[in-house]
Amino acid sequence: MTKPRKVLLIATAALLLGTAAHAGSQTTLPPLAELIPKGNQGNAVAQFALGVKYYYGEGAPQDYAEAMKWYRKAADQGEVRSQYNVGLMYEIGQSVPQDYAEAMKWYRKAADQGNVDGQIGVGAFYFDGHGVSQNYAEAMKWYRKAADQGDSFAQLKVGVMYEKGQSVPQDYAEAVRWYRKAADQGDTRAEFMVGFSYIRGKGVPTDFVQAHMWLSLVAASDGENQQVAAQQRDALATMMSRAQIAEAERLTREWKPKK
Repeated sequence: MTKPRKVLLIATAALLLGTAAHAGSQTTLPPLAELIPKGNQGNAVAQFALGVKYYYGEGAPQDYAEAMKWYRKAADQGEVRSQYNVGLMYEIGQSVPQDYAEAMKWYRKAADQGNVDGQIGVGAFYFDGHGVSQNYAEAMKWYRKAADQGDSFAQLKVGVMYEKGQSVPQDYAEAVRWYRKAADQGDTRAEFMVGFSYIRGKGVPTDFVQAHMWLSLVAASDGENQQVAAQQRDALATMMSRAQIAEAERLTREWKPKK
C-alpha cells in the first residue's frame, strides 16, 4: 500500500505576486522572464516556481534536469516543498540516478520542517527499508506525525500497523479508530477497512448496517477496491432484513466527508 507521490505545487503565484492563486495550478505561475531574474538573485520561492514550470513543461520546455537544478537551489536554502521534490526525483530517478539514500536525506529535511509529504516519505522508507534499515518503530513515528496533521493516507497506515501489530501491540480498536479518521475524509481504502471491521467484529461490534454503508461508499467510488466492495456488500445484503438494507442505504445517501 503506497501513496502516489506528486511534485508539490502550493500557491506559488500568491507568494510571488501577492495575489490570490488556485493552489496547485501551474498556469497561475509568472512567466519565465519574470522568474529567472528572481531565481538568479536567490529568491527561493522563484526557484521553486521555476522547478515546477520545468518539471511540468508549463510555460517552459519540460526538462527534469533543469527542474532539479532549480529545486536544488531552493532546497539548499531550506525551501521545504523543494526539499521534498528533490527527494522525490531521487526516489524515482528523474534526471539523476535513482538513489534511495539521497531521497531519504531530502525527505528527512522536509519532514523535520513539518512537511506532511516528507514525513510520509520518511515513514515509507523506514517501512520498506529503502535507503535505511527497515524499522517499523521509526515508520510508525513518522506516519503518526503526518497522521496527527490530518493526512488520510498516514492515518490509514497507522491503522494498518496497529491491526498487524507492527512496532506496537496489536490493537484492533485502535486500528479502527485510525481507519475511521481516514474514512471520514473520504479515503476509500480506509472506508473499505472500516466496512470489513464491522463485518468481522474486530475493533468494533459486528454491525451489518454500518458495514453495508461503508462498502457502498467504496462501491460507488472509483477507488481500487470498488469491485470487491460491491461484491461483499451484495453478499452481505443476503443476510440482512429489508429494514436493515433500507437503513444502510439511507446512511449512505446522507454521508458526507468531514474536511
